[in-house]
Amino acid sequence: MIEGDLSDAPQFSVDLYRDIVEFADGTPDSVQWFAAHFTEWSIILLGLLFVAAALPKLGAGPRNLALALAAPVTVVLAYGGSELIKSVVDQDRPCRVPSDLVILAEQCPPVGDWSFPSNHSTIAGALAVAILLLSPRLAWYAIPVAALAAFSRTFVGVHYPHDVIAGLLFGALVVAVFAPLLARPIAKLLLRRERRAERPVADATTRSR
Repeated sequence: MIEGDLSDAPQFSVDLYRDIVEFADGTPDSVQWFAAHFTEWSIILLGLLFVAAALPKLGAGPRNLALALAAPVTVVLAYGGSELIKSVVDQDRPCRVPSDLVILAEQCPPVGDWSFPSNHSTIAGALAVAILLLSPRLAWYAIPVAALAAFSRTFVGVHYPHDVIAGLLFGALVVAVFAPLLARPIAKLLLRRERRAERPVADATTRSR
């Protein structure tokens, strides 16, 4: 362990980070093992929930299909936005700052993979809102998973609390705002194609009479 201070973050977040990481270090080995793996598994689980929410929409009319197509695009947009913010803020990871704390993560992300905001939390927040838009019923599962995914990033020691809170909110906001906006032109395009497909059938019926 290296003695030192965590300083490249707001003090309230540093203090909370210390409390969480010290608590994590005192938990049973089974809890630590689960947390270390859940931080990655959670994104896969949210992805599966998104697929489960989107599949019924594929045959449920142009508007539902448009939202199912727009939602993943905005999730990617949220991720891209978080990467852009990272490159501007350049906040170092807490696990790279000299400290007397023990983290659960097997290794700290390399230099250049900045801390603010958390990409995992951004994707988790974005997927949770995408699922909410597509299937409010499945959102009851997705939202707690997203919150735990964000918390786990601090629990294992690779993000400050303000990183994960900002990531969750940013991802959720991007999808909540842009998914419905993007779905509108997609729905119009799908409706136009649907009408064109129906027109030859209608013309053939008219001629047969």
